[in-house]
Amino acid sequence: MVDIEEKRMLNEISNYWLHRKFEAYPFKIKWYNNAVKPIFHLPYADDTLAFIVLSVPGMFDTTFVPFIRNNQSEIIKDPIDNCMVHEFNKFIEAFPSHEIVVFHDFDLDVKRKARVLVQTAGHVAGAAYFTKRATVHPRYGGWFGFRGVIILKDVMFPNLRQNEPVDSVPFREKKIELLEKFNFQWRDSSYRDVVPVAHRYSEEEKLYFDTLPKDRCKLIDKWRWNNGIMRNLVIWLWIRM
Repeated sequence: MVDIEEKRMLNEISNYWLHRKFEAYPFKIKWYNNAVKPIFHLPYADDTLAFIVLSVPGMFDTTFVPFIRNNQSEIIKDPIDNCMVHEFNKFIEAFPSHEIVVFHDFDLDVKRKARVLVQTAGHVAGAAYFTKRATVHPRYGGWFGFRGVIILKDVMFPNLRQNEPVDSVPFREKKIELLEKFNFQWRDSSYRDVVPVAHRYSEEEKLYFDTLPKDRCKLIDKWRWNNGIMRNLVIWLWIRM
């Protein structure tokens, strides 16, 4: 059973991410390693505390847009990845007393192999149900994204209880529909609504993630241009008053 101090730590880390429109779910390294092939094992003690972090609807406006606004002069190859690196680094700075390792969802080793399987981490942590290639969140359906794994190397949590993920698509016919939409109709995002959802992405967020990665910087430049025009117009009108 988790004691008061352990519960305080879990809540502190969870709350850190919540107001940035992320969710963080704890798991033990043992749970993850038991679910993957040895080639994907994480080299830490079984009871080491880790978290899977995922972004939920609202992250775009709450975290990503301010990041872009504050880094306008920088050339950013992949803006979302750069934003995630920034946010995870801020987390490390916020908990200086711990030895923290981060694996982003886009991190690859020298052989171009994923350093961590975020869908599996999400499943063993009880965050979202992973079925073959698609993962479904009980509140957001497909309107979320796994962003990375945080490992607190110096924290052992032998009493952490594992929560099974909610299978929001329990029927075989619905699972087939989900996989068909995910594999063949992913551009229209219909797979994200395979279950009733509490929230969806905003229209700008949908447009961004529906845009090919190579064209996203152009889209951001367009938004910056439009925002600059509007800002200058407001200043001009204010001066004229």
